Amino acid sequence: MLMQNAQTLSPTHPAKPVDRWSTEQGAQGAPGLDALGVRMAFARNAEIFGEGEPTTYVYKVVSGAARTYKVLDDGRRQISSFYLPGEVFGLEATAAHHCSAEAVTRSVLLVIKRSALVSLAEAEHRVSHMLWALTARELQQVRTHMLVLIRSAQERVACFLLELAERMGATDQIELPMSRQDIADYLGLTIETISRTLTQLESTGAIAVPTCRRIVLRDRKALKRLHA
Repeated sequence: MLMQNAQTLSPTHPAKPVDRWSTEQGAQGAPGLDALGVRMAFARNAEIFGEGEPTTYVYKVVSGAARTYKVLDDGRRQISSFYLPGEVFGLEATAAHHCSAEAVTRSVLLVIKRSALVSLAEAEHRVSHMLWALTARELQQVRTHMLVLIRSAQERVACFLLELAERMGATDQIELPMSRQDIADYLGLTIETISRTLTQLESTGAIAVPTCRRIVLRDRKALKRLHA
């Protein structure tokens, strides 16, 4: 499925990875890591890998965004994570993927053979530490997401916006790569509830919504009170 939905790019493609964290802080990048992979372009909503497929590759977002999800027995979609530029996904302990992954928007990914990454980790302590940090960060995100899902709609949306702003390195303005439906499927809400909650937060002055994709954080203290 990977080769059907992706276009291989040359190393001189203008898209550049943006690593938000250093290796010592649990980074997704490490010296020599990029040289192991090949850049591939994925169209919006293109499948990157499917649930149950072998975990042959590890992926780093260079530009755009990716989402991982499962389709529940009743047909609903539950998004488990979003991945932004500089972030790595697909590094699982099992031989098969436990969920599916798609490009949220037109994206460029660095695709790395898992076996090559494991071999490098066996030879270099720094890379081994990076893989441990990636796994720990993924587990922490899962725990945080579980706690968010038991909160009220306003609390869930506030948590989501603050987390996204932190990961993007944004100060007051967020450009959402994902749709309202994506956010709803991530937070376990309906799209109507997402829209209504954003309107409520805007009416209180906590945020501004100049466009459907742009969110301005006007009162971080108010959002943090909901996040606490």
